Amino acid sequence: MTVTAAPETVTQDALSTLMRDGSRAEHTSAESSTFMTELLEGRSSVETYTVFLRQLAAVYDALESVGRELASDPVASAVVDEAVMRGEAIDTDMRFLAGEEWRDLPVGPAAVAYVARIHETRDDAERYLAHHYTRYLGDLSGGQAIGRILAREYGLTEGGTAFYEFPAVPKPKLYKDAYRAGLDALPLDADAKQRVVAEVKVAFALNEALFAEMSA
Repeated sequence: MTVTAAPETVTQDALSTLMRDGSRAEHTSAESSTFMTELLEGRSSVETYTVFLRQLAAVYDALESVGRELASDPVASAVVDEAVMRGEAIDTDMRFLAGEEWRDLPVGPAAVAYVARIHETRDDAERYLAHHYTRYLGDLSGGQAIGRILAREYGLTEGGTAFYEFPAVPKPKLYKDAYRAGLDALPLDADAKQRVVAEVKVAFALNEALFAEMSA
Protein backbone atom coordinates (compact mmCIF):
# COMPACT_ATOMS: atom_id res chain seq x y z
CA MET A 1 0.00 0.00 0.00
CA THR A 2 1.31 3.42 -0.95
CA VAL A 3 0.30 6.05 1.59
CA THR A 4 -0.63 9.30 -0.11
CA ALA A 5 -2.43 12.42 1.01
CA ALA A 6 -6.20 12.09 1.08
CA PRO A 7 -8.12 14.20 -1.44
CA GLU A 8 -9.76 17.34 -0.10
CA THR A 9 -13.17 16.33 -1.45
CA VAL A 10 -14.74 12.91 -1.87
CA THR A 11 -17.54 12.49 -4.37
CA GLN A 12 -20.64 10.37 -3.84
CA ASP A 13 -19.46 7.88 -6.45
CA ALA A 14 -16.04 7.47 -4.82
CA LEU A 15 -15.39 3.81 -4.08
CA SER A 16 -14.81 4.32 -0.36
CA THR A 17 -18.10 6.20 -0.06
CA LEU A 18 -20.00 3.53 -1.97
CA MET A 19 -18.46 0.81 0.20
CA ARG A 20 -19.39 2.59 3.41
CA ASP A 21 -22.89 3.66 2.43
CA GLY A 22 -23.74 0.54 0.49
CA SER A 23 -23.02 -1.74 3.45
CA ARG A 24 -24.29 0.44 6.28
CA ALA A 25 -27.18 -1.88 7.22
CA GLU A 26 -24.99 -4.99 7.18
CA HIS A 27 -22.28 -3.22 9.18
CA THR A 28 -24.75 -2.08 11.84
CA SER A 29 -26.29 -5.54 12.11
CA ALA A 30 -22.91 -7.25 12.56
CA GLU A 31 -21.66 -4.62 15.00
CA SER A 32 -24.73 -5.01 17.24
CA SER A 33 -24.57 -8.80 17.47
CA THR A 34 -25.36 -10.41 20.81
CA PHE A 35 -21.93 -12.00 21.02
CA MET A 36 -20.01 -8.75 20.53
CA THR A 37 -22.32 -6.87 22.89
CA GLU A 38 -21.82 -9.43 25.66
CA LEU A 39 -18.07 -9.64 25.05
CA LEU A 40 -17.57 -5.90 25.30
CA GLU A 41 -19.85 -5.55 28.31
CA GLY A 42 -17.78 -8.05 30.27
CA ARG A 43 -20.49 -10.74 30.21
CA SER A 44 -18.37 -13.34 28.44
CA SER A 45 -15.12 -15.06 29.45
CA VAL A 46 -11.46 -15.37 28.52
CA GLU A 47 -12.15 -18.93 27.37
CA THR A 48 -14.87 -17.78 24.99
CA TYR A 49 -12.70 -14.96 23.68
CA THR A 50 -9.91 -17.48 23.05
CA VAL A 51 -12.26 -19.60 20.94
CA PHE A 52 -13.28 -16.48 19.02
CA LEU A 53 -9.71 -15.40 18.39
CA ARG A 54 -8.95 -18.89 17.07
CA GLN A 55 -11.67 -18.35 14.47
CA LEU A 56 -10.21 -14.97 13.53
CA ALA A 57 -6.77 -16.56 13.21
CA ALA A 58 -8.10 -18.72 10.38
CA VAL A 59 -9.70 -15.72 8.70
CA TYR A 60 -6.52 -13.65 8.88
CA ASP A 61 -4.39 -16.55 7.68
CA ALA A 62 -6.51 -16.52 4.54
CA LEU A 63 -6.60 -12.73 4.20
CA GLU A 64 -2.85 -12.41 4.52
CA SER A 65 -1.82 -15.37 2.40
CA VAL A 66 -4.07 -14.18 -0.42
CA GLY A 67 -2.96 -10.59 0.17
CA ARG A 68 0.69 -11.50 -0.26
CA GLU A 69 -0.13 -13.34 -3.47
CA LEU A 70 -1.93 -10.24 -4.76
CA ALA A 71 0.58 -7.69 -3.45
CA SER A 72 1.80 -6.80 -6.95
CA ASP A 73 -1.69 -6.70 -8.45
CA PRO A 74 -2.53 -3.15 -9.59
CA VAL A 75 -5.86 -3.24 -7.72
CA ALA A 76 -4.99 -5.14 -4.54
CA SER A 77 -1.73 -3.23 -4.08
CA ALA A 78 -3.82 -0.18 -3.15
CA VAL A 79 -4.55 -1.79 0.22
CA VAL A 80 -2.18 -4.70 0.92
CA ASP A 81 0.30 -3.57 3.56
CA GLU A 82 2.52 -5.56 5.92
CA ALA A 83 2.16 -2.77 8.50
CA VAL A 84 -1.39 -3.80 9.38
CA MET A 85 -1.18 -7.57 9.01
CA ARG A 86 -2.37 -9.33 12.15
CA GLY A 87 -0.95 -12.84 11.88
CA GLU A 88 2.04 -12.32 14.18
CA ALA A 89 -0.04 -10.46 16.76
CA ILE A 90 -2.69 -13.20 16.78
CA ASP A 91 -0.01 -15.85 17.24
CA THR A 92 1.39 -13.91 20.20
CA ASP A 93 -2.06 -13.63 21.79
CA MET A 94 -3.01 -17.25 21.18
CA ARG A 95 0.22 -18.55 22.66
CA PHE A 96 -0.50 -16.45 25.74
CA LEU A 97 -4.14 -17.57 25.96
CA ALA A 98 -3.95 -21.20 24.86
CA GLY A 99 -0.33 -22.30 24.72
CA GLU A 100 2.04 -23.29 21.95
CA GLU A 101 -0.34 -25.86 20.46
CA TRP A 102 -3.14 -23.36 19.93
CA ARG A 103 -3.56 -24.28 16.27
CA ASP A 104 -4.94 -27.63 17.44
CA LEU A 105 -8.08 -25.83 18.64
CA PRO A 106 -11.05 -26.35 16.28
CA VAL A 107 -12.24 -23.94 13.63
CA GLY A 108 -16.02 -23.83 13.27
CA PRO A 109 -18.19 -23.90 10.14
CA ALA A 110 -18.68 -20.12 10.02
CA ALA A 111 -14.94 -19.44 9.92
CA VAL A 112 -14.44 -22.25 7.40
CA ALA A 113 -17.03 -20.64 5.11
CA TYR A 114 -15.42 -17.22 5.59
CA VAL A 115 -11.98 -18.60 4.73
CA ALA A 116 -13.32 -20.32 1.61
CA ARG A 117 -14.88 -17.07 0.40
CA ILE A 118 -11.61 -15.18 0.85
CA HIS A 119 -9.71 -17.84 -1.08
CA GLU A 120 -12.15 -17.37 -3.95
CA THR A 121 -10.73 -13.87 -4.41
CA ARG A 122 -7.26 -15.10 -5.40
CA ASP A 123 -8.25 -14.46 -9.01
CA ASP A 124 -10.48 -11.47 -8.31
CA ALA A 125 -8.61 -8.59 -6.69
CA GLU A 126 -11.65 -6.32 -6.75
CA ARG A 127 -13.55 -8.69 -4.48
CA TYR A 128 -10.46 -9.05 -2.29
CA LEU A 129 -10.62 -5.30 -1.63
CA ALA A 130 -13.97 -5.83 0.07
CA HIS A 131 -12.64 -8.37 2.56
CA HIS A 132 -9.51 -6.37 3.31
CA TYR A 133 -11.54 -3.21 3.88
CA THR A 134 -14.10 -4.93 6.12
CA ARG A 135 -11.54 -6.40 8.51
CA TYR A 136 -8.56 -4.04 8.59
CA LEU A 137 -10.36 -0.72 8.49
CA GLY A 138 -12.62 -2.01 11.24
CA ASP A 139 -9.60 -3.10 13.27
CA LEU A 140 -8.04 0.33 12.94
CA SER A 141 -11.30 2.10 13.74
CA GLY A 142 -12.24 0.35 16.97
CA GLY A 143 -9.43 -2.03 17.71
CA GLN A 144 -7.48 -0.02 20.24
CA ALA A 145 -10.60 0.75 22.27
CA ILE A 146 -11.67 -2.91 22.16
CA GLY A 147 -8.24 -3.98 23.37
CA ARG A 148 -8.50 -1.68 26.37
CA ILE A 149 -11.99 -2.98 27.18
CA LEU A 150 -10.87 -6.60 27.03
CA ALA A 151 -7.85 -5.89 29.21
CA ARG A 152 -10.07 -4.19 31.80
CA GLU A 153 -13.03 -6.57 31.77
CA TYR A 154 -11.11 -9.85 31.62
CA GLY A 155 -7.85 -9.01 33.36
CA LEU A 156 -5.75 -9.30 30.20
CA THR A 157 -3.20 -6.81 31.40
CA GLU A 158 -0.16 -9.05 30.90
CA GLY A 159 -0.97 -10.24 27.38
CA GLY A 160 -3.68 -11.44 25.03
CA THR A 161 -4.54 -8.15 23.34
CA ALA A 162 -1.70 -7.63 20.84
CA PHE A 163 -4.23 -8.14 18.05
CA TYR A 164 -5.61 -4.68 18.81
CA GLU A 165 -2.25 -2.90 18.79
CA PHE A 166 -0.76 -1.33 15.66
CA PRO A 167 2.77 -0.20 16.50
CA ALA A 168 3.54 0.37 12.80
CA VAL A 169 0.55 2.72 12.46
CA PRO A 170 1.16 5.56 14.94
CA LYS A 171 -1.67 7.72 13.55
CA PRO A 172 -4.64 5.50 12.61
CA LYS A 173 -6.81 8.36 11.32
CA LEU A 174 -4.20 9.50 8.84
CA TYR A 175 -3.66 5.91 7.77
CA LYS A 176 -7.39 5.35 7.25
CA ASP A 177 -7.69 8.58 5.25
CA ALA A 178 -4.83 7.46 3.00
CA TYR A 179 -6.37 3.98 2.72
CA ARG A 180 -9.67 5.43 1.48
CA ALA A 181 -7.82 7.75 -0.88
CA GLY A 182 -6.04 4.74 -2.36
CA LEU A 183 -9.37 3.02 -2.96
CA ASP A 184 -10.82 6.12 -4.56
CA ALA A 185 -7.85 6.48 -6.90
CA LEU A 186 -8.39 3.05 -8.45
CA PRO A 187 -9.59 3.30 -12.09
CA LEU A 188 -12.70 1.14 -11.60
CA ASP A 189 -15.86 1.66 -13.61
CA ALA A 190 -19.35 1.77 -12.09
CA ASP A 191 -19.97 -1.95 -12.56
CA ALA A 192 -16.68 -2.89 -10.90
CA LYS A 193 -17.44 -0.61 -7.97
CA GLN A 194 -20.82 -2.26 -7.49
CA ARG A 195 -19.16 -5.68 -7.47
CA VAL A 196 -16.91 -4.47 -4.67
CA VAL A 197 -19.87 -3.11 -2.72
CA ALA A 198 -21.76 -6.39 -3.13
CA GLU A 199 -18.76 -8.28 -1.73
CA VAL A 200 -18.52 -5.90 1.24
CA LYS A 201 -22.09 -6.88 2.09
CA VAL A 202 -21.06 -10.53 1.89
CA ALA A 203 -18.04 -9.91 4.13
CA PHE A 204 -20.16 -8.30 6.83
CA ALA A 205 -22.65 -11.17 6.59
CA LEU A 206 -19.80 -13.66 7.07
CA ASN A 207 -18.67 -11.77 10.16
CA GLU A 208 -22.21 -11.77 11.50
CA ALA A 209 -22.47 -15.52 10.92
CA LEU A 210 -19.27 -15.97 12.91
CA PHE A 211 -20.68 -13.90 15.77
CA ALA A 212 -23.93 -15.89 15.67
CA GLU A 213 -22.00 -19.15 15.87
CA MET A 214 -20.11 -17.84 18.89
CA SER A 215 -23.38 -16.90 20.57
CA ALA A 216 -24.78 -20.37 19.96
